[in-house]
Amino acid sequence: MADIIGVAGCGRMGMGMLKNLHRAGFVAHGFDVRPLDGVGTDVDAFVEDLTTLITVVRDTTETDALLFDDQAVVGKAPILKRIIICSTLSPKYVKSLRARVPRHIDLIDAPMSGAQIKAEAGTLTFMTGGPAAQIAPLLRAMGTHTHHMGDFGAGMTAKVLNNLLAASHTAMTRLVLDWADAEGVDESKLLALINTASGQNWLASGFDDIEFARDGYSTDNSIGILVKDVASALDIAPDEETPLPLAVQSAIRALQPRRKR
Repeated sequence: MADIIGVAGCGRMGMGMLKNLHRAGFVAHGFDVRPLDGVGTDVDAFVEDLTTLITVVRDTTETDALLFDDQAVVGKAPILKRIIICSTLSPKYVKSLRARVPRHIDLIDAPMSGAQIKAEAGTLTFMTGGPAAQIAPLLRAMGTHTHHMGDFGAGMTAKVLNNLLAASHTAMTRLVLDWADAEGVDESKLLALINTASGQNWLASGFDDIEFARDGYSTDNSIGILVKDVASALDIAPDEETPLPLAVQSAIRALQPRRKR
């Protein structure tokens, strides 16, 4: 029987991932609690022949709802073989899933980096944990780089640490651009300099392409997701090493929209 893939959570990231699976010839269906073009809202139809679940929902609450509570995919999917966790979540929470999911279902964490632009282009970077070799063709359809980090949960640990850096870059890049405005330094010229100098970072280098680069904080946008991702990293932080990540989180939460100069 062919592998039937389901992508749950077809928002900014999941929709692009689903489309790239289709382009690569995989049999893949989408599910979301919201009505979206080309995506189903009937969970019973979604799980009927499902063998591989890719979950890209927002947070642990939505993950619990999908797997165990409201949609209860784990209990409803009769031939489910594997669950791939692509959402960015607390590593402690992810590791706890092993005790809650039947052993005949493989668990693989494969969070990704690259934002919506790379999800749509199929050029994501994945960080994996667990038996990830079995899903290599799927990851190649959606991304260009895969880093296997170790046992189940190791991929998520790597992802939240990476995103902590990305959040700090976001906060500081926006700060220096504000300071440049106040001093009359042109935004485009400063960003071009940063891209070739010691301050180079992903947000500054992709500022005109990354969809959230100019956003202010909102609970339902990518800036809000960064705040959530810092919280996921803090879940594994030593108690004495939290002040700097907390300051980054506070700075991200205070961001205001930035108009194009």
